[in-house]
Amino acid sequence: MRVLHFFKTYWPDTFGGVERTIHAIAKGTAKYGVQSEVLSLSKAPAQNSREFDGHIAHKAKLDFEFASTGFSREVFGRFRELSEKADIVHYHYPWPVMDVVHLTSTLRKPTVVTYHSDIVKQRMLLQLYKPLMHRFFTSVDKIVGTSPNYAATSEVLQRYKDKTTIIPLGLDEADYPPASEDMKARWRQRFPNPFFLFVGVLRYYKGVHILLEVARTAKADVLLVGEGPMEPSLKAYAKKHSLRNVHFLGALPDADKTALLELSTGFVFPSHLRSEASGLSLVEAAMFGKPMISCEIGTGTSFVNRNGETGLVVTPGDTTALAGAMLDLLNNPATANKFGKAGRHRFIELFSAQRVAASYYRLYQQLLHQKSKIG
Repeated sequence: MRVLHFFKTYWPDTFGGVERTIHAIAKGTAKYGVQSEVLSLSKAPAQNSREFDGHIAHKAKLDFEFASTGFSREVFGRFRELSEKADIVHYHYPWPVMDVVHLTSTLRKPTVVTYHSDIVKQRMLLQLYKPLMHRFFTSVDKIVGTSPNYAATSEVLQRYKDKTTIIPLGLDEADYPPASEDMKARWRQRFPNPFFLFVGVLRYYKGVHILLEVARTAKADVLLVGEGPMEPSLKAYAKKHSLRNVHFLGALPDADKTALLELSTGFVFPSHLRSEASGLSLVEAAMFGKPMISCEIGTGTSFVNRNGETGLVVTPGDTTALAGAMLDLLNNPATANKFGKAGRHRFIELFSAQRVAASYYRLYQQLLHQKSKIG
């Protein structure tokens, strides 16, 4: 079985949440004999087209970007060439250019779309894009939502619920080997006090500015792993308010991130807007058995972190509630430990790469079976 994944970005150009999901699906389904390829855009297509963990990352030339959307003339031909060899085309939404490529192709292969997020920020452009979007979703065979929470609150997924199924995001523990004792000792020496960990790209919807406000009175250190467009303003705020307990660590290798996850008191994820559709970093925290704090924004974050079971879920933007949740975990280690164990159990039951890959493989088989009956 040959599957072509199609999204605007992929390794080695970027490796964020959607890219990690594609990687986990490609790597996981390979155990069932699925041969995956990925097509995305790149400023350096020749240099960045290469093999990655058993599958090929193909690139088309990125011409320019507008409103978080990459455009390419070359991608139409590359898609046609690669999709002809595939048994199934697996789209990853949102990316409006993808819709155009699909609708202007002569594709007759089974199609599935993993629905990673609503379009939230570009509201004005969304009104212009909606007719194209609905043509795209009407034409594909199957849509995958990443959590029942998101499917229930997404206007788009509600419209297409007859063709929507739920497969959570998943991670492969093999990609997160335990940190060495030496590495943990180095981090423990650097940060001897209890600390809360945040991991993610520093974007507007991550709510890190809210976390910094809470840090002004917090009785623990706050470690921030990641880079992003909000970094200068966040650092300026921390400097202005002399937040000596806030530490910007930038992007770190996975081994260092693993060490910090293991050493942390808890994982805090203050995303306060619906642009945060799933929160793959929460899945990482659950995998390491860490108690979590997140916000109720009607998305998959509250599917990963269940209030009172795996951690605490607070009102978005509520600094008092966020501060109280952090204090609760600090003052009640037994409860924090119970949350962490429950999160670990939930990861094994729902979010392991093996379970997710098996679900996608069954879906692929179903699509091929349906297509053969029609054909």
